[in-house]
Amino acid sequence: MAVRYGADAVYLAGTSFGMRSFAGNFSPEELPKAAKFAHEHGVKVHVTVNTMPRNDEMLDLSAHLERLDDAGVDALILADLGCFTLAGKYAPHCQRHVSTQQSISNYACAQAWHDLGASRVVLARELSLDEIITIRQKVSPALELETFCHGAMCVSYSGRCLLSGYMTGRDSNRGACAQPCRYEYTLMEEKRPGEYFPVFEDEKGTYILNSRDMCMIDHLDDLIDAGIDCLKIEGRAKSAYYAAIVTGAYRHVLDDVWAGKTPDSRWRDEVDKVSHRHYATGFYYGEPGQYTENSRYIRQWQVCGIVEDCDDNGLATVSLRNKFSQGDALEVVGPDFLPLPITAEEMWDEEQNPIKEPRTPQMRFQMQLPQKVPAYSILRKEEDLSPK
Repeated sequence: MAVRYGADAVYLAGTSFGMRSFAGNFSPEELPKAAKFAHEHGVKVHVTVNTMPRNDEMLDLSAHLERLDDAGVDALILADLGCFTLAGKYAPHCQRHVSTQQSISNYACAQAWHDLGASRVVLARELSLDEIITIRQKVSPALELETFCHGAMCVSYSGRCLLSGYMTGRDSNRGACAQPCRYEYTLMEEKRPGEYFPVFEDEKGTYILNSRDMCMIDHLDDLIDAGIDCLKIEGRAKSAYYAAIVTGAYRHVLDDVWAGKTPDSRWRDEVDKVSHRHYATGFYYGEPGQYTENSRYIRQWQVCGIVEDCDDNGLATVSLRNKFSQGDALEVVGPDFLPLPITAEEMWDEEQNPIKEPRTPQMRFQMQLPQKVPAYSILRKEEDLSPK
């Protein structure tokens, strides 16, 4: 979905050495296929090798780097200096990018990594726009700067948190964060066991560690003017729908801003139609502030189906994701067109029997659409699924 909806590059992980422990990563057999698919569509592949390995992992690391090199990966995203050095030896055809886990927050550090062989650095998420501009001015023009523009934020500096490991045994620095910062906390005094007192940051509530999601889609002109080379959408453990919608929105808005056009506001509206927490602009313009009333996601749209193909008359073959019925108000959104409001009309099962409601998950059925749409277009329905 990221490839088809307009990404210039995708970042992903193998089954080891990447901070994406629960994301259904790519096996050694799958990764070359992923790279081939991306390259056939003119898209680059960047693989995360951004954990801090222990001694007993180093032999496996060398072999892993060789596999990535053989798979045709374009770049490795690295955090550990030893991994960075070994990547130069065992994956010589891959560019080396330095992960945000390195917390690069000044021009001397950025230039030092470039001097060691990095072609790109992913800057710390805690930098302001003015600080990024200074880095751009003072480092080699050949060094590419990448920053996050959208996605979840972490209360800990560049995600280097000990709380998850301490409370749950899941080490966030090895990609297994349980997000205990999102929990609601109370205080218990030693001599009053079982008597709980609410913990208030202020009158708004008790989610004192809760971070809002970053959203910079309204400020892409500022990011371009700052000299940033690559905008990164955080997507670990997100859905295919999320990858499609957010990528497509940023693709169209960025292209319009780059061309000096005013973006269609409907593309900006798309980032509100994925599961997200309350948005902020990260640290680009100063402290982002916190939303302390709750840590719930906002979910107001549900995916109903994925278009597999569609003829010139708009007759589409669709794979069902969630139930809907004839007469329901839906939207169709795809890689190359603005969201199209429709009313679900005639539908047929694979035996060409008329149906009013496709029911079986993943079932294939035909549906009449008002126009031809590309494969991997999405049918969705407005429905508030936010936790109460």
